[in-house]
Amino acid sequence: MEQQLDFEKIQKKNNRRSQIRKIAVYFFLSLWALVVLFPFYWMVLTSVKSYGAYNAEHVPAFFTLSPTLQNYVDAFTTVPLMGYLLNTLIFAVATTAIMVVVSTLAAYAFARLEFRGKNLLFTLFLSLMMIPSELVVITNFVTVTNLDLRNTFAGLILPSVTSVFYIYLLKENFEQVPDELYRAAKVDGTSDLKYLWKVMIPICRPTIVTVTILKIIECWNSYVWPRLITDDPSYYLVSNGIQEIRENGFGRENIPAMMAAVVVISVPLIILFLVFRKKIMAGVSRGGLKG
Repeated sequence: MEQQLDFEKIQKKNNRRSQIRKIAVYFFLSLWALVVLFPFYWMVLTSVKSYGAYNAEHVPAFFTLSPTLQNYVDAFTTVPLMGYLLNTLIFAVATTAIMVVVSTLAAYAFARLEFRGKNLLFTLFLSLMMIPSELVVITNFVTVTNLDLRNTFAGLILPSVTSVFYIYLLKENFEQVPDELYRAAKVDGTSDLKYLWKVMIPICRPTIVTVTILKIIECWNSYVWPRLITDDPSYYLVSNGIQEIRENGFGRENIPAMMAAVVVISVPLIILFLVFRKKIMAGVSRGGLKG
């Protein structure tokens, strides 16, 4: 009886410690969430403040009793924000579509096909990940300029249609598919492209969806290359458009309208991530597992 009472005391003590530990973890996670989300809250708050109210604040106010959407109207009417969004959409969709096709075919070749020097070639291919992307910007710029592709969508898209990391991620995922399926398909006379389309892609769809979403986000946030290769405002993307608004538009004077433009640009990516967050996590974890 005494042993049972001691066991219950120990169990209650352990449960209390577990609850305290859980409360502490949730407290620090909530605190960290506030730190991470505060800049976005401040951006949205500033975007709904009137120009006069914002300039009249000597001490920043953390809320407003008279929100306005006029800044969003100004963001679309004063500067060509819709044109920047359309250019970015074309760039992101075209680049992602080509990249997914190229990466899928390359990953399938490294994962399933047998050819001389495959391992050496893949090792050299992976070594490209060690080279900072900034080092090839000058080479890409000279190449695109010599091809007379500056201020064109082709010049924006071509340097971004391959990714060593995504090819590696897809290859690791493809290798998890049992070899017996491939042998059985070859016995039935199935071609490699048909096997890829009918078997590999459906099985590995979560990783492919993840790669697609991550590439769209990467294209949407792209700044250095579009800024370098385009000087015609009709080809500006949202990242370069925001810089143009800040330098030559209303950015330095009308901060609330500037923040409204930033909110409009940020919302599509936030929605995309919230909708596909489970697929992104599943795809990354699936690609990281072996066997």
